[in-house]
Amino acid sequence: GQGYPRRVREAVVSTQSTGDDKTPGLDAPTAKKNKKKKKKKKPAGDTQEEGISEELKPEGIEVEDGADQAEGEAGGDAPAKKKKKKKKKGGAGGGGGGNKPQQTDPPTIAICDLYPDGEFPLGEICQYTDDNLWRTSSQEMKMKDFAFEEALKEARQAAEAHRQVRQYVQSWIKPGLTMVEICERLEECSRRMIKENGLQAGLAFPTGCSINHCAAHYTPNPGDKTVLMYDDVCKIDFGTHVNGRIIDCAWTVHFNPKFDPLVNAAKAATNMGIKCAGIDARLNEIGEAIQEVMESYEVELDGNTYQVKCIRNLNGHSIEPYKIHAGKTVPIIKGGEAIKMEEGEFYAIETFGSTGKGMVHDDVDCSHYMKNFDIGHVPIRINRAKGLLNSINKNFGTLAFCKRWVERAGETKYLLALKHLCDLGIVNDYPPLVDQKGCYTAQMEHTIVLRPTCKEVLSRGDDY
Repeated sequence: GQGYPRRVREAVVSTQSTGDDKTPGLDAPTAKKNKKKKKKKKPAGDTQEEGISEELKPEGIEVEDGADQAEGEAGGDAPAKKKKKKKKKGGAGGGGGGNKPQQTDPPTIAICDLYPDGEFPLGEICQYTDDNLWRTSSQEMKMKDFAFEEALKEARQAAEAHRQVRQYVQSWIKPGLTMVEICERLEECSRRMIKENGLQAGLAFPTGCSINHCAAHYTPNPGDKTVLMYDDVCKIDFGTHVNGRIIDCAWTVHFNPKFDPLVNAAKAATNMGIKCAGIDARLNEIGEAIQEVMESYEVELDGNTYQVKCIRNLNGHSIEPYKIHAGKTVPIIKGGEAIKMEEGEFYAIETFGSTGKGMVHDDVDCSHYMKNFDIGHVPIRINRAKGLLNSINKNFGTLAFCKRWVERAGETKYLLALKHLCDLGIVNDYPPLVDQKGCYTAQMEHTIVLRPTCKEVLSRGDDY
């Protein structure tokens, strides 16, 4: 008995002193009690406990079935314990997942309801390099990044709404649909995802669906019967916002694979623009890099080979709250001003490729309008124009709108009043922008933010 640990030695002595020859070892209750104590004191599978169990057997200490079961619970139940913990953890996680809303198909649950904690998905994080590498580890920059968090949350909410809406649109858009139907279905879903609430959250500008040689600023007016065809190249450009934090993002829809090189050119050029963007990056150098990538592509159409050209009078742009074009332009060709990007700025990096002349001009039948951001008080003599301006201020503010939206707001017989506001400079019109007829154009666009510690591509998704 001298080789036993102290606790077991005492148990053996006390048991033998009873004089019970039939139970020369531990009785079942005592064994069970001791085993439970050991279970609490030592983790299952402890080497000392295993040694005790093995030493007890040669001395003839017999244990009843109940005690044997207790020993199984104490010494051999490590896997069972892990299973119980795993089950509990899985149950907790499952419960959390069950409580958290899951998006429907088609999407109907607003993004703010999907993420009630306000922690919306991040965009693509791009670390700074070279002269800005120090920002990634600077405590000062991390503090500035933290102070920037509220604006980022609003932008990320709008970006997640954009991702889910375009994923939905990509699932059903096809030849044969009218452009009105495409835009209205997209905008209806977008309003649900962003949980439209006056000027606090909603659509940032009308849905662009410019086709073929029309590069930008086309959305169908009421009564437009245009139908999307198999051989069309359609640029879907729409925006969302939360408290004026705008996500401006676009992609090109095509069905005929012969247009793949044209669309890929715009995609590669936009990604190059994003790669070159950063704090202290010069805008003219970004434009030069974009042009080099874009014009390295060729596309063969009906036996003719065309070099893809940048549309030189279309640009990316900086974005500010409730101001889609905030003043700085990001060219997509060589040249331009050597202005630097700055910390904290939001940019729409967008590129346009064309098989035509690479220059656009205004077309007729304008659909896009926007109130002048910097306009002061201008006297208006026509009562109907005053009423229309009040409606614009209430529903759109300084965000872009279209005729379909004016009618949706309840306005009728507004065309002369709208023209009068444009003549006074209170509202600016933005007609469709077209290249030469018969050519094809493609667009790709993302919204980025230059955070103090890194660059974030807010609108990046699995699709592009």
